Amino acid sequence: MWQSVCNLTDNMLKKLFLLFFISVAFAACQDVEKSERPDNLIPEEKMIDVIAEISLMQSARNFNKRIFENTGIRGQDYIFEKYDIDSVQFKRSNDYYADNYEIYQRIYDSVKNRFEKLKVELDTLQKQEQRIKDSIAKVKRDSLGKRGDSLDPAEEKEIEEISDSLIEEKDSLNRRVIDSLPQPRSRN
Repeated sequence: MWQSVCNLTDNMLKKLFLLFFISVAFAACQDVEKSERPDNLIPEEKMIDVIAEISLMQSARNFNKRIFENTGIRGQDYIFEKYDIDSVQFKRSNDYYADNYEIYQRIYDSVKNRFEKLKVELDTLQKQEQRIKDSIAKVKRDSLGKRGDSLDPAEEKEIEEISDSLIEEKDSLNRRVIDSLPQPRSRN
């Protein structure tokens, strides 16, 4: 008896699953209206810049929310103002591009490539910065090892010049990082 009840239950489950699958397939086959091209469509290159900056801004906020909030910058508002767009224009453009898979994929591939290049640059800069720190530490160790804790004025001046040079190089690397961040395109 239990076996016949289990068979009945299995058959009912199979039929219910088949009915559910057919219902989902039928609903998925309905005509879906695509977004019309908005009059003020954000150009593809500018959209890449906007999406990249929004992603960077969200990452920065998620990395340390308290510090980010203390800056007083309102993420998307700042980006929209920077690129001279508004949230409605961004949403309509984003919807339009999302409905056009090939273009949207191209946009996100470009954003991904930009982040990969930025990561390589940042990794390189971090290695250079570490070499600078190591060089400063080595100069200090070498100079202190000569005569204990005392240096003659010429040695102090030489160490100071090397240290200043390394600090300037570090500052230059930091400026390169800032300059490598996405810059706004010309306004439309």
